[in-house]
Amino acid sequence: MTATLPAAPSQDKAPARALLMSTIAFTVCFAVWTIFSIIGVRIKQELGLTETEFGLLVGTPILTGSLVRILLGVWTDRFGGRLVYTTTMLAAAVATFLLAFAQTYTQMLVAALGVGLAGGSFAVGVAYVSRFYPAGKQGTALGIFGVGNVGAAVTKFAAPFVLLAGGWQDVALIWAAVLGFMAFIFWFGTEDDPVIRERRVTGAKPRNFWAEFAPLKDVRVWRFGLYYFFSFGAFVALALWLPRYLIGVYGFDIAMAGMIGAAYSIPASIFRAYGGVLSDRVGARTVMYWTFAVSAVATLILSLPPADYVLRGINGPIAFHFEVGPVAFIVVAFVLGFFMSLGKAAVYKHIPVYYPDNVGAVGGLVGMIGGLGGFLLPIAFGVLNDLTGLWTSCFMLLFAIVVASLLWMHFAIRGMARQAAGEPLGLAAQ
Repeated sequence: MTATLPAAPSQDKAPARALLMSTIAFTVCFAVWTIFSIIGVRIKQELGLTETEFGLLVGTPILTGSLVRILLGVWTDRFGGRLVYTTTMLAAAVATFLLAFAQTYTQMLVAALGVGLAGGSFAVGVAYVSRFYPAGKQGTALGIFGVGNVGAAVTKFAAPFVLLAGGWQDVALIWAAVLGFMAFIFWFGTEDDPVIRERRVTGAKPRNFWAEFAPLKDVRVWRFGLYYFFSFGAFVALALWLPRYLIGVYGFDIAMAGMIGAAYSIPASIFRAYGGVLSDRVGARTVMYWTFAVSAVATLILSLPPADYVLRGINGPIAFHFEVGPVAFIVVAFVLGFFMSLGKAAVYKHIPVYYPDNVGAVGGLVGMIGGLGGFLLPIAFGVLNDLTGLWTSCFMLLFAIVVASLLWMHFAIRGMARQAAGEPLGLAAQ
């Protein structure tokens, strides 16, 4: 007798329910992941932290949440997203709860390591959601799931009110309670993905643990990682850096700079869903070309420092001043953020197409590289400011990254086209 896969309850609604619950859960996780962006300021005041200590405290969840994505992605491929997602949220909720009772800097760093698990949930959600949708709809589904990035704006808007009404400990306790409740809702509101259900019926065993990592030897995976380093990592870095930049360059007050930073984060997160739809309709490769081309122009404009020029005219010297004003800066920055949001979705459209059996491992590595961008780039921005004395040096770095990404992608695509035509695969494609 041949074993058949039993229908789970309401299977016709299972994909939509998995996507909805995963997106809400990721929004909550992202809000917890960025909790130190608000409570870190109060902690710095209470403990008298140096700038370096403060930076390490704020960056620790970003770093650990990025590094853990590979392992969580592999576990999702092996044990299923429903179990791993729920467990990850519960572990992060416990760490956030314990953070409220931390009294020393060391204790807070240890708690921050656990809080960072919330950021690793992205790799879990990508692998889980993609198994419910065919290839032609995965771009749209993963784009909608990525809207959970808006959780950062939720924390920026809501946490200050809780902080003013009570203390930073109250923020940690409430965020922990919401995340724990979300884990409960997710477990009882979803079902196992089709692959896990089929394994349960057929008795098939997951692949060898180390075999899950085999695709990571493919250089194409690392190329996708560079794409995400820019489209996601640079987006996170700019969301953190913009308030400081606006204050330093244009003299905005902290309230206005913070509102602009939040306004930058929200649409750049929401339009990720549109990027997924476009990737399904016109192809992820086309979306990436547009993302890199427009981003190159935008970062080039923003990288131009204010300057005074004197030209030797017919009737004598002609002096004029060049500067990207605040209105022009905000407009170009929002255009950049919009195309970054499209690129974020397009990158993850590639992964289930090229690596359908290793979405967890590959998606985890790509997500890790992108997350590291969000951790490393703000540090690099500060170093460049010190070395060059130019505020626009951060955009000079982003211009170099996006041009490198565009060139690597273009020559790799040309190499694949030559290979498909029967010509030897060139070094550029390798």
